[in-house]
Amino acid sequence: MTEPRRYALGVDTGGTYTDAVVYDERAREIVAKAKSPTTHDELAIGIGRAIDAAVSDAAVDPSAIEMVALSTTLATNALVEGTGRPACLVTIGFDEDALDRGGLREAIGDDAVIVVGGGHNSHGDPVKPLDLDELAARVDEVADQVDGFAVTAQFATRNAEHELAARELIRERTGKPVTCSHVLSASLGGPKRGVTALLNARLIAMIDDLVATTGGSLAERGIDAPMMIVRGNGSLVSVDFVKERPVETILSGPAASLVGAAHLADADDAVIADIGGTTTDIAVVRDGMPPFGADGATVGGHRTMVEAVLMHTHGLGGDSEIRLADRAVGSQLEVGPRRVVPLSLMGEQHGELLRNELRARLNDEIPGAFDGMFLQRTARAEGAVLDRNEQAVVDAVDKPLVPVSQAVATSLQERAMRRLVSRAILRLAAFTPTDASHVLGDQTTHDPEIARLGAAVFARRRDRYGNDIAETPEAISDAVVAALVRRSAEALLAAALDRDGLDDALAQSALVAAALDRTSRSARIDIGLGAKLVGLGAPAATYYPAIGELLGTEVEVPADADVANAIGAVVGKVRVRAEVPVTAPRRGVYRVHAGGEPETTWEHPEAQARAEELARAAVVVEVQAAGAKEFEVEVTWSEKVIEVDGRPLFVEGMATAVAAGRPDLG
Repeated sequence: MTEPRRYALGVDTGGTYTDAVVYDERAREIVAKAKSPTTHDELAIGIGRAIDAAVSDAAVDPSAIEMVALSTTLATNALVEGTGRPACLVTIGFDEDALDRGGLREAIGDDAVIVVGGGHNSHGDPVKPLDLDELAARVDEVADQVDGFAVTAQFATRNAEHELAARELIRERTGKPVTCSHVLSASLGGPKRGVTALLNARLIAMIDDLVATTGGSLAERGIDAPMMIVRGNGSLVSVDFVKERPVETILSGPAASLVGAAHLADADDAVIADIGGTTTDIAVVRDGMPPFGADGATVGGHRTMVEAVLMHTHGLGGDSEIRLADRAVGSQLEVGPRRVVPLSLMGEQHGELLRNELRARLNDEIPGAFDGMFLQRTARAEGAVLDRNEQAVVDAVDKPLVPVSQAVATSLQERAMRRLVSRAILRLAAFTPTDASHVLGDQTTHDPEIARLGAAVFARRRDRYGNDIAETPEAISDAVVAALVRRSAEALLAAALDRDGLDDALAQSALVAAALDRTSRSARIDIGLGAKLVGLGAPAATYYPAIGELLGTEVEVPADADVANAIGAVVGKVRVRAEVPVTAPRRGVYRVHAGGEPETTWEHPEAQARAEELARAAVVVEVQAAGAKEFEVEVTWSEKVIEVDGRPLFVEGMATAVAAGRPDLG
């Protein structure tokens, strides 16, 4: 007798598209897939359309779906583009100089900072009391300016008492979400934990919106099933588990794409590249396993303590902004890192306006610096706090779509416009590789006529000698695609070099440039990839054959690669980890640190056993909260011992418990 099918739904909300797949858990096969443009101002629309199309094509009763798994690039894109929500960082027990360590100052940017006394030493003993009165006064000053708070205390991973007390005070006084750094990482290094906590605080509202929106869309369609989300290490956890730790979803989409690639293709040894509208994410897989970052994920220039697949993330995609290089001769172009809306896509809503404006610009005697660029307000413009130049630009965007030249008249206003786009208060539409591909006939998704007009306008830009940078729309489109291919080749080489233990900066050296551009005549210089290139993402089939040819390697774009993220979401496993450190303030005294006040014992075996017991207990609670009922637990112990006066001296140890299993289907 044939067993009944068990259906799961995978959904990936990316910067450009939302994908959905219906998956048969028992047969381990994809039943149906669908794509819909991501609707940033109202995510429910794009999510709902993708779900409806996939469920309809699968001919499945929505009530038969037993699990929903999400992956998303929203957190990654927010960090790359600097569009997270405003937050306040509270540091406890650190001096002002600590803000200049671990990349913390750069991460803070314009956000508020509160520095108060307190903290513990490396063995969990208090250094000085937490100054709650000072904290309360400072919190009241900034509460109306931020959407959340992050707290990092000195040696909080050895005693979290002060972080927990600060969290309680801030929640009581503001009602806003508070991130404690010890919840996100058991590692030392307060400033770096501060970076992670601050980024987390900026993302909470965004991920809350995604979860609420998706949950509402599912309920409307009669889908009553557990909802999971992919973390940056490729594992699945319940949405409730991740609500207070949204930073763990950075690189969620890229990690899901790797899991999906392993499911779709023979990727035991491969360079896997996932290209979307906003970013290209690259990982080098050996023996079927991608590497994990030893020091935490780096995204948007910020080094975090989030466990994640070691990915090289570049602001390089089909919707990347194209700019003429300063002082360029001919069509020397720069690609990314900012994402803009392709003109051909914007034309689906504002076709007549775009056609009229672009044709008018083609008739101008002298091209303008902002020709072919348009601005649109987003929902975040309402109530936004703006300076004088920013307000002037926003006020000028008084129609659904406005040419940049009508809103920007000075260099100060141009800089203001860039800030507004980075904060997602305004949306910028301009010529992109997606448009170029429409001109060349490689894509037909959007409006090819508007893409061609945009190309013609862009081609009229002037180089340093005052000449048009291209003669025809086809010529500039070829140049744009070539620039994306060239930049992608450099990015892939950098990832491969890094995986081999070499300096990834070599990928941008003059020697590599000569090899890629075939400009060397007297010397023979060859470089390429030593493994198959697996291309993922909707634009992969458009660009990756040319990239493979440039790098002299086989290219595979697997069937269903356009929805690899959604596939990776639905086939993933729950995997969580708990760590309990043990320290020795002096010989023969052991401290076991499991969150609050440390436990003290006088025997090494007893300390190790207690740490392993606490780690196991913690990980069981975590894995059940993460959504797995059946799981396996593995506990390991590592320690550091040095020799002093000919005798071994225990310095510290770590009990690590890892639990893994498939999500529980409802």
